[in-house]
Amino acid sequence: MTTLHEAQRRGEPVRRYVAPASLADALEILAELGPVARPVAGGTDLLLELSRGARPGVEALVDLSAIVGLDSITVTGGDPGRGEGRGRVELGPLVTHGAVVGHDRLRAAALPLAQACLEVGGPPLRNRATVAGNVVTASPANDTISALMALGTELTLASVRGERTVAIGDFFTGYRTTVLEPDELITKIAFDALSPDGDRRGVFVKLGLRRAQAISVIHAAAVGHFGPDGAVQDLVLALGSVGPVVVTVPAATELARGRRLEEAAAEVAEAAASGVEPIDDLRATARYRTRTVKVAVERALRTLAAGTEAAAWPASPPRLAAGGQPTRSGPRRDLTDDDHIEATVNGRRRRAAGAASATLLDWLRDELDLTGTKEGCAEGECGACTVHLDGRAVLACLTPAARANGADVVTVEGLAADGDRHPVQTAMEAQGGVQCGFCTPGFVMSAAKLIEEAPSPTDEQVAHGLSGNLCRCTGYYPIIAAVKAAAATGAEATGYIPSAGEDDDGPAAATSSEAGATGAGPAVDATAGAGP
Repeated sequence: MTTLHEAQRRGEPVRRYVAPASLADALEILAELGPVARPVAGGTDLLLELSRGARPGVEALVDLSAIVGLDSITVTGGDPGRGEGRGRVELGPLVTHGAVVGHDRLRAAALPLAQACLEVGGPPLRNRATVAGNVVTASPANDTISALMALGTELTLASVRGERTVAIGDFFTGYRTTVLEPDELITKIAFDALSPDGDRRGVFVKLGLRRAQAISVIHAAAVGHFGPDGAVQDLVLALGSVGPVVVTVPAATELARGRRLEEAAAEVAEAAASGVEPIDDLRATARYRTRTVKVAVERALRTLAAGTEAAAWPASPPRLAAGGQPTRSGPRRDLTDDDHIEATVNGRRRRAAGAASATLLDWLRDELDLTGTKEGCAEGECGACTVHLDGRAVLACLTPAARANGADVVTVEGLAADGDRHPVQTAMEAQGGVQCGFCTPGFVMSAAKLIEEAPSPTDEQVAHGLSGNLCRCTGYYPIIAAVKAAAATGAEATGYIPSAGEDDDGPAAATSSEAGATGAGPAVDATAGAGP
């Protein structure tokens, strides 16, 4: 008898999928179903946890991702120097990591958060993963949490019983545990805006074991309030991956107050390293973490003191979301595996069962026999399953199949138009960009969307655009050459939309989508990486 390793055993599949018509509808569903229901937006953490059996007892997913209005970003003005008060930032619960870094005003008003958001995975992951989801997962390695804590964030939690506001530092009760009740949702993330040319500035730094798609060894965010003479009036320093929860360092405030930051940087960094008790794990030893906290914090503070915290921000980082369609909610949909979902796949209407428990990857492969989309890791780390959902590159292994109901999906089989291969496909062959071929479909899908967004991408844009895709044959140079060669043809990748064709089953339906995104980078010499 064959015995599976624990890591090979799949969790119990979720048999029910509910797509609410509105926020009020979602709260009513959660109140009705109680702890057996789990809200999902991007799903990039939750689907992985369910597949691993880390969330036992979940019987239904309540998908919020198509509800109109929950992806809003509001940045109000404010000039403290003119007595106007400080500006304010408010994020809705469906705001994705990419949407944060793609928002010009938000980058200026919340640079640490934007820098943290680019560190989460690659563009296809950031196109679905939400900031609120990163907070709710409550891992101390989650990059955005330290940034939000340093910014002094308040969370609005809502249920049918009403609303309450919780400071983010009070939200976490332990390792991956929070004060959020089963019937509650985070409906707003709010904090005071920074003034990069004025008295309040911030920075985020991270150390990972590779330049992308890496969980933090340590991460840190610092926000300082400076007087007219440059002396520190207040400093909030938050550290992640050094304990069961992200922590602040009160000693940093006391050591820095009344002094210029460059003078206090070394002492603050020493206090930060002395005040944590990290653990040994697969990514680093406790001793290494303690040492790197000191180095990273001191570098971050010196960067902040010099006013160069935004200097490493990449120019026009690609989002892989050109042509993304707006969110459009409809009536409530309550589906089980016996129900069919309908989607426009590669320009044809397709209909198949398996709606509730399958991922989009499994639905495409098992129900539609579109096997070009590959399962490499099933964890959102390799990019082999990249497809285009409503105009955005996403990871099919971390997207519920039912999310594609009424949507437009393009797989690698659909890139060829009228029998002519996409320019990226032609260039991959010509440049020797195909090695074993397993990762190739994912690279092709990311590259096609990259060229659509940036017809003449720079080397930096190519690196950012492909950062969510891994080649296990280490053949990156010919792949990069293929992208550049395809771009040189001047052809923009628009995906396959046939001029005429027959639907497989029934009439076309309305399209729905969720908020989209773009990226930022680290501000000091710490290795760039990714979120969980």
